[in-house]
Amino acid sequence: MIDLKLHNKPHRRYNPLLDEWVLVSPQRNLRPWLGQQENAAIAQRLAHDPNCYLCPGNQRSVGELNPNYQACFVFDNDFPALDTNSGPDDLMAPSGNSFFNTQSALGINRVVCYSPRHDLTMADLSDEALINVIRTWKTQFEELAAISFIDYVQIFENKGAMMGCSNPHPHGQIWAQEGLPTLVSRTQAHLQRYFQIHQEPLLEAYLREELELMERVIYQNDHFVVLVPFWAVWPFETLILPKFSAKDLSELNAASINDLATALSKLTKAYDAVFNVSFPYSAGFHQAPCDGKAHPEWTIHMHFYPPLLRSASVKKFQVGYELLAEAQRDMTPEQSAEILRSYC
Repeated sequence: MIDLKLHNKPHRRYNPLLDEWVLVSPQRNLRPWLGQQENAAIAQRLAHDPNCYLCPGNQRSVGELNPNYQACFVFDNDFPALDTNSGPDDLMAPSGNSFFNTQSALGINRVVCYSPRHDLTMADLSDEALINVIRTWKTQFEELAAISFIDYVQIFENKGAMMGCSNPHPHGQIWAQEGLPTLVSRTQAHLQRYFQIHQEPLLEAYLREELELMERVIYQNDHFVVLVPFWAVWPFETLILPKFSAKDLSELNAASINDLATALSKLTKAYDAVFNVSFPYSAGFHQAPCDGKAHPEWTIHMHFYPPLLRSASVKKFQVGYELLAEAQRDMTPEQSAEILRSYC
């Protein structure tokens, strides 16, 4: 049980996934706000936008025509961040100076359009459509994970102009790459360390304790739990965890896919209800590497990082202390969990 004093006194909380601390300063939530306020984007409510390069039948910026798709549509990103060709070895050779090291950036970038409808977000999708999205994620993961040089598959979505999304059509991305990205590598190191000591996955043990306390749990069903993590940084940050042992998307069956779809629907609808706005966020899965090694330490989980803080127009900024010292939040995770829970 969280000491009631922590709800109005500054304190630090430990994040075991990244081995870092978060400063929680709930007393700052009372301060007046005279800083920047965002203009809440008013989405174009067209079922089909003839100017959208993701809508069915439209031409993309590179000249390719989209098919008249009726469900999910997946294509290789026209402007990939990773390279499918390794290139000359001498370009990636050590420079001789330890401060100037480079590595190749091999990988595959894909775009996943969730629906042919331009005017829908994840919160608006039907259960059937959400199930289809999750099945598409699973199929894409399995296909990309089978490629010999792919070690990790990152599935994510940036929603809303506030999060840098360049197109409002409901879509996400998949970046599959050689090697492990930095945050995943750090997470894996701490998951492995915990498993070696306790002989069980860290996130399974963590979820067990969260379900005993029920202070930060927002929603749960037979297979998944949605909660605000104890160490959350963003005001309404959430984590989706399975109640069963699963390392990656390939281990989801029909029943768990259905329950994940319900959890995603509940959470995204709750987000939209908090400030009565289409809630922006960055979200994505963390799952075991597909490097051919056993990873008993891993539990698949999904992060949601929404920036809104006080209203539809006031967001949390990561500046100053956060950039130079450590992460900081004003509202306690328990307070934001209570708000989100009321809309689930």
